[in-house]
Amino acid sequence: MTKVTASEIDFNNLGFDYMDLPYRYQAIYRDGQWQDSGMVEDSTLHISEGSTVLHYGQSDFEGMKAYRTKNGQIQLFRPDRNAVRMQKSCQRLLMPEVPTEMFVDAVKQVVKANAGFVPPYGNGATLYVRPIMMGVGGVIGVHPADEYIFRIFAMPVGNYFKGGLTPTNFTTSEYDRAAHKGTGQSKVGGNYAASLMPGEEAHAHGFSDCVYLDPVHHEKIEEVGSANFFGITQDDVFVTPKSPSILPSITKYSLLYLAEHELGMKTEQGDVYINDLDRFKEAGACGTAAVISPIGGLEHEGKMHVFYSETEVGPVTRKLYDILTGIQFGDRPGPEGWVVPVEV
Repeated sequence: MTKVTASEIDFNNLGFDYMDLPYRYQAIYRDGQWQDSGMVEDSTLHISEGSTVLHYGQSDFEGMKAYRTKNGQIQLFRPDRNAVRMQKSCQRLLMPEVPTEMFVDAVKQVVKANAGFVPPYGNGATLYVRPIMMGVGGVIGVHPADEYIFRIFAMPVGNYFKGGLTPTNFTTSEYDRAAHKGTGQSKVGGNYAASLMPGEEAHAHGFSDCVYLDPVHHEKIEEVGSANFFGITQDDVFVTPKSPSILPSITKYSLLYLAEHELGMKTEQGDVYINDLDRFKEAGACGTAAVISPIGGLEHEGKMHVFYSETEVGPVTRKLYDILTGIQFGDRPGPEGWVVPVEV
């Protein structure tokens, strides 16, 4: 794949697509320690055909963004939380953890090296940063690898869902995303491989994505495709589902905090029954890639439930979006430690 240059990119018309930027970070774990760490230019991985990532899915990843502020500076949003979440994913797959300081420093190195690809302020585009860990080496038995690659690459992106902050419709899926005692709470590759078919089926029927219900009774909302669900009740309570198989979204926890401390709302993590959607006047999907994607309508068993509107964003969702993105792009202060500058 040919490397792109910043001059070739139309930053005002970005999709959510891979690009081969000049630099990425890589570290190798072998003999019980991290080594051979630093920036590399080769975007191709050279691994053994016996690598556990290929046979047994021993891999996890993260998703985060770098933002250009109005004065031209670059900043990260809560990168320490991504580090902690990846550590927990690694624990689940018996992979070595990347210390938080090493993780954040590596992200800064990648962003700094590719600073020319951070989109300009004002169009909502960002530099998407993808840390990934995988088991490699010649292993064929079902056990953890002896060697691991930790790599971080990046690319400029636009909105994950077409239309950005525009309501779109979703549909429930008959498939399960993850078992309650499986790997749903971890950001591991296998969860997303299993979601490809349900997602494609939703797209084929004209929906943005599918909504997964609990794997036990198929009665409660768990996740919205690759994002977390939230709803605003008729009496202004910010509600998100609680389940042992939901990925702990950094965006969701940020919105929970902002809803309470910025908007004075009550917040709740609990059961969200698919047959009790009338309690919500607004709903949305939230995550690093999606930020906030308002849910206009949700189809279940052939019936469409419309929340605030299929064409207009609800006022509470709009306020939360403006506050969150205002902090991310440096237009307003956030809680201490949420914003980390990248010195270029």
